[in-house]
Amino acid sequence: MGGAEAVLQRAKEDYRKGEFRWVAQVGSQLVFADPSNQAARQLTADALEQLGYQSESATARNAYLMGAMELRHGTTQLPGTSTVSPDVIRSMPLEMYFDFLGVRLNGPKAAGKSAVMNWRFTDVKQNLVLRLQNSALSTSMDTQADKPDVTLTLTRATLDAVSMQTMTFPQAVQSGAIKVEGNAAKLMELLQLLDTFPRMFPLVEPRPQQTP
Repeated sequence: MGGAEAVLQRAKEDYRKGEFRWVAQVGSQLVFADPSNQAARQLTADALEQLGYQSESATARNAYLMGAMELRHGTTQLPGTSTVSPDVIRSMPLEMYFDFLGVRLNGPKAAGKSAVMNWRFTDVKQNLVLRLQNSALSTSMDTQADKPDVTLTLTRATLDAVSMQTMTFPQAVQSGAIKVEGNAAKLMELLQLLDTFPRMFPLVEPRPQQTP
């Protein structure tokens, strides 16, 4: 299209014509190519703002206006608070809990890794097998593997405490709240493959590159 300056000039003309969706689209390309381009950021923010004002949908309007605010002021930083309810954590079935661990698994990091883990919960009398294979976690309830890499014996209360961040897995292992038989390194390897999702993330700007 002739370079950033040419795109910006055409986008300004289109903005005056009311082509706000087009301006937002090409403006986002300029911002991705050079996040420090203030002229592109401001014009794209103006276009998103106009789209927001014209939108009848509250969800779309909020997204447009949030994108405009991000371009003008950067990504909003909120304090690291947790909205997780202890009652919800305690009520969550184990199968659902381990399904959520599967959502947190970083697939590319897990490539080529495998593990078979027996989990035994002594207070609720439930057992399960957690398998890491093909960059995915799967859970089999009410069973145990014959030859696991590691077996973990704990209470559901200990798992809840870890979930509520009142203790960590390593602390629970160190204190004896979690008894580990077999290759403990497999547990630590799995924990390092789990992502923690940020509360806030860029809507319009390119996300910062994460170090592997």
